[in-house]
Amino acid sequence: MRTMTVVGASLAGVNSVQQLRQQGFDGRIVVVGEETHRPYDRPPLSKALLAGRADVDDLWLCDEEDQDELGAEWRLGVRAEQLDPAAGRVRLSDGAEIDTDGVVIATGGRARRLPGIEDMRGLHTVRTIEDALALRAELTGGAGEVVVVGAGWIGAEIASTCHELGLRVTLVESGEVPLSRTLGDAMGSVFAALHTDHGVSLRCRSRVSGLTNVADGDGRRVTGVWLDDGTQLPADVVVMGVGIQPVTEWLAGSGVAVDDGVLCDPGCVTELPSVVAVGDVARYRTATGGTVRHEHWNNAAEQSATAIRNLLAGSTIEHYRPSGYVWSDQYGVRLQIAGELHQPDEVEVVDGSPSDRRFVVAYRRSGETVGVLAMNNPKLFIRMRKQLAGRLATS
Repeated sequence: MRTMTVVGASLAGVNSVQQLRQQGFDGRIVVVGEETHRPYDRPPLSKALLAGRADVDDLWLCDEEDQDELGAEWRLGVRAEQLDPAAGRVRLSDGAEIDTDGVVIATGGRARRLPGIEDMRGLHTVRTIEDALALRAELTGGAGEVVVVGAGWIGAEIASTCHELGLRVTLVESGEVPLSRTLGDAMGSVFAALHTDHGVSLRCRSRVSGLTNVADGDGRRVTGVWLDDGTQLPADVVVMGVGIQPVTEWLAGSGVAVDDGVLCDPGCVTELPSVVAVGDVARYRTATGGTVRHEHWNNAAEQSATAIRNLLAGSTIEHYRPSGYVWSDQYGVRLQIAGELHQPDEVEVVDGSPSDRRFVVAYRRSGETVGVLAMNNPKLFIRMRKQLAGRLATS
């Protein structure tokens, strides 16, 4: 293999370039990125950058010197529009074509929005630098009422940041409690109290049925949110935090299977051995036969090592073993999880107390700890996380 093309220039893409070099690939590497910025870190978008505690220059994953050391060609501000595996070619939105021996798909996703109202002023998502800066300008420009739709990690962090900025916040969640699918109802209730204790209004078991708006210049501006029970919430700003839509449309006709992401085997390899997928876009098969796609920083950081090893080998010689590590900062507390928290037989508080906002919870299956959740208790969490990682490495 003499040329590798990495499509996607965020964390998973940059790590793939680094892994190619670390694992001995000395050929040509081309990196294609839709955004004009050099690669940057996304977690601060909903926290430090949005709150004004960080600048854009604090977000770069690598500086120009680091990029030069990787010896890659950076095609930024263009999209990949077609993959032709038979010809070994990637066609770009500017008309250029890249002849390539292998492809790493690291395109991530675009923030989901309510359909049909993409251009309404006051309606925001947070996925890019421009998104965060535009939202910050509104939040600090006289907004009073903010409605955040979705109480997952991103929605909760945005609600926390809005609260930090002194705004009145309503958080709308379709589930019974926040994060119930990840943490279960009992621990989800703890996170519900974290919001309400800080004065955030939480509306669970609620879905958005529409938006109210008024004429604003040449367009419309949001003024409120209708819920499915008929409630109307006033809003100067509405933020959608309901996940992403994987960027896969450019793969149509390529032979690469997609279904809410790029379908991969346990080693992140697609049906084409010369094509692998990493990060938010990769939906890989698990040991139990199901498929999973993660939208977390650590997954994007970890996955490329396995994917690149298999890509260079020309077949799947290693399976990806996720750590399941996720962290979040909300209302001044650090939240951390590791391992598998879904479908436990037992959930036990092993240290501290949820009411004190400092605790560690063990998630067990068949008597064995398979996952850990902690709030403001990093020391014990790190020890238990290491124990989980040790069992994972020997399983």
